[in-house]
Amino acid sequence: MFSTNRFFGLSFIAGLVASVNGDITASGTNFSLSGADVSYRFHVDPRSGDLISDHFGGPVDDFTDPATISNSGWSTGLDNVGTPGLTNIRREFPDVGRSDFRLPAIHISHADGDTVSAFTYQSHEIVQGKPALPGLPATFGNDGDVTTLVVTLYDNYSNVSAALSYSIFPEYNAIARSFQITNNGTNNISIERAASFSTDLPNLDLKMLELQGDWSHEANRVIRNVDFGETGFRSTEGYSSHVHNPFFVLHDPTTTETTGEAWGFNLVYTGSFAATAERFSHGFVRVLLGLNPLHASIPVGPGQTFQSPEAVAIYSSTGLGGMSRSFHDLYRNHLSRSNHTFETRPILLNSWEGLGFEINETSLENLANETAGLGIKLFVNDDGWFGQTPYARINDTAGLGDWTPNPDHFPNGLAPYTETVDSYAVANSSSDLAFGIWVEPEMVNPNSTLYHEHPDWVMYAGNHVRTLTRNQLVLNLALPEVQDYLINAISNVIKSANISYIKWDNNRAIHEMSSPAADYAYTLGMYRVMDNLTGSYPEILWEGCASGGGRFDPGILHYYPQSWTSDNTDAADRLTIQLGTSLAYPLSSMACHVSAVPNGLTGRNISIEYRAHVALMCGSFGFELNPSELSADERDAIPSIISTWEQINPIVISGSFYRIAWPSDTNWPAVQFVSKDENTAVVFAFQQFAKIKPAAPSLKMQGLDGKARYSSNAFNGTLSGNTLMNGGVNLPWMVRDYQSMLIWLYKE
Repeated sequence: MFSTNRFFGLSFIAGLVASVNGDITASGTNFSLSGADVSYRFHVDPRSGDLISDHFGGPVDDFTDPATISNSGWSTGLDNVGTPGLTNIRREFPDVGRSDFRLPAIHISHADGDTVSAFTYQSHEIVQGKPALPGLPATFGNDGDVTTLVVTLYDNYSNVSAALSYSIFPEYNAIARSFQITNNGTNNISIERAASFSTDLPNLDLKMLELQGDWSHEANRVIRNVDFGETGFRSTEGYSSHVHNPFFVLHDPTTTETTGEAWGFNLVYTGSFAATAERFSHGFVRVLLGLNPLHASIPVGPGQTFQSPEAVAIYSSTGLGGMSRSFHDLYRNHLSRSNHTFETRPILLNSWEGLGFEINETSLENLANETAGLGIKLFVNDDGWFGQTPYARINDTAGLGDWTPNPDHFPNGLAPYTETVDSYAVANSSSDLAFGIWVEPEMVNPNSTLYHEHPDWVMYAGNHVRTLTRNQLVLNLALPEVQDYLINAISNVIKSANISYIKWDNNRAIHEMSSPAADYAYTLGMYRVMDNLTGSYPEILWEGCASGGGRFDPGILHYYPQSWTSDNTDAADRLTIQLGTSLAYPLSSMACHVSAVPNGLTGRNISIEYRAHVALMCGSFGFELNPSELSADERDAIPSIISTWEQINPIVISGSFYRIAWPSDTNWPAVQFVSKDENTAVVFAFQQFAKIKPAAPSLKMQGLDGKARYSSNAFNGTLSGNTLMNGGVNLPWMVRDYQSMLIWLYKE
């Protein structure tokens, strides 16, 4: 580790022989992170001690002189000796109050009320592997997978230090960044703004792509120009939210799915966040992704350390598709830690849309028996099984917080009921039916024993009204006693019966907070609960849910290998939602079901084949309906659907995903998976609406071996990969709405 005092010794260190460790090189204080198709470079300015951004993009071999910018005007100089103003410099970790008029990555309120910081280089260290982040989810990897650079900065005026962590996963062209702020003084400080990833890009013509939506309308692409001023978005719901996902892309205006430059950014965090690209007068673009400042003001006492969440950035020179596949592979291999990440997921039936709250032990056993008779392998008991009199969960006004079986429905507890379910033999299978259950542990109904005994355990703000949403309040998971209660309550449920799957739901945002920092504290407490339970019960398949996709983020993916993608199960809408979500998240992490028609939200009446094809694109596939209400044609189709699932699910879990055409761009959207061994590909092709004219365009595949030949169920003989990718095939669509086809390609 090198160490210097501020301003002194920097020129000496810059002249030292380069130290190389894995994929990171330090030539003095010039730092290079190199991947398969990416270079990330920055250096220490010898005059100011500041960290200066040099390059984030395709591979480069040299440091070059920065762009020349006039120092005249209000941003001139830090001092009287001609040092350039920081506004005119591309910075790695911008602070506040030293002639940089752009948004900072770090903003600290010091003990005396001063908000100026002056972080300058002190030392650095390069290590193989990647240290864990205390209390927070993060990417992980061993020696050979990832190398980490830690740069220590110090503010001599406030006795505050910063440790910036840069980890590179070279195989995925991915940079993971986070930082720690340590209070070395004798009084409290407060973190007012914390952007986990911050870098200044040069004057580039860029567009920002983000995923915007709402309940049942998640993950819609929004693309806008990165113009002068701030371009960005934020979540203030206390969670990552349906409205904005903590993910965005900066890309060249000419970038497509298959060509052009793209920079993807994703925050590994489930709380409120802010994402910004700020273009200043000189054209430089500052990229910031981290906590929402409205939910910051985080106190750090003497001797204490604040840890920022991690943010991941991936550079792609092969368009949006190349960026997405890098995210998918990185997250499956180095973020999701579940034992089930690379396992084929059991096909399931969820009781909610079939029975709702109209349940008892007999009705559920009958539904489970019908489920097994269809050849489905997992039966999930959704809402309504818990709560004690007078707060039994017979509707959504009572029971949350009391995680014991409703004695009116289950007089002998869950064990005899689950034993009966487990005894049902799955048709056309050698296995018996497995059992899963729904919980919503972070919430409480005022009509519950828990709330009456502990009204101070909820999120509230003084004497202000405790706002109800869906008749429930949010438990304050920042409190250790609440965390311990939930760990024990859910553990007792797990130990009481043979449970192989748990759906963990969350059905409201956080409205009242006692302070801005309450959200960060809540999120850390939530992670402690999830970490404990998933670590204690790794054999359980855990699924995240937040009224659908309200928390479909990398933080949850660290603990749960899959999440419910949306409460909207209409297949036509789901196609858009799933493709949008796929920009950052692997299809293997999505849970998707076939529901009854007409659809409960949209009223559409779409064939079961189309509904199944849309849902089969996801890692967790299932049904959400009452089998007794299926038509004869639907019931007859299910064996074929299950057989198709058995062939497709291993490819979805481990293969590569390609977006061929978006439903918002064409009447004939399509996607493709290529198996991990690259010998098999499957294309999901759709026609949204009946068209007499114009004719459908040729379907051009992606990701094939150009020189190999492929056989298929879509054409006779064989065709070369080049023919399939550049010429394509014409599909025989009929004049009918909502059609779908599965096309198999087999490498000869």
